[in-house]
Amino acid sequence: MDKIVGRWEWRTFGDTFGIAEEKFTMPSAKNRVSSEVYILSARSSTNTKIRDMLLDIKSLVQVDENRVEQWYPLMKTGFPIAPDKVRETINAWKIDVRQSAITTYSHVDFLNILVRNQPELKMVHVYKERHGYTINNCIVETANLKFEKHPIRTVAVEHDDPRLVWDTVCKLGLEKCENINYVEALKRFAAIS
Repeated sequence: MDKIVGRWEWRTFGDTFGIAEEKFTMPSAKNRVSSEVYILSARSSTNTKIRDMLLDIKSLVQVDENRVEQWYPLMKTGFPIAPDKVRETINAWKIDVRQSAITTYSHVDFLNILVRNQPELKMVHVYKERHGYTINNCIVETANLKFEKHPIRTVAVEHDDPRLVWDTVCKLGLEKCENINYVEALKRFAAIS
């Protein structure tokens, strides 16, 4: 079985990305469209999203001297979601729920019963049009997004080697932009501290 390695990522959000925009005019290797639900916890920086009927949770492991972040996958599971996975999810969110809430959930019940009834949690619907490239041996992705219908753009650089991520960020001329992950960006948008 392959060892799971946390990916290193640098990401920023904005309307335009300066000289880097010229690199994004080449034909992209992958174009994908998705509608996702991010679940934000006021007590945790864990990245929790539902895409294609899969609950996907990642945790921030470390940040290097160039602000490049290493994220590690904690879980990816489908619905209905079993009680042991519900418990893992609640632990990742760092919230307390009554024991009777640890049960099997359909997708709809997970959102409408479990998530909506927790004051520390907030859902944000995110629409993505993603365009993937390979630049400097890194995965570079741009995306046109809508956070609850509010448009914004993002660009990200990912690789197993944080030095290569930072080198690519610099080659794209993005090194002065703020590195901000999805969780932080969505918490600012949703006014969650």
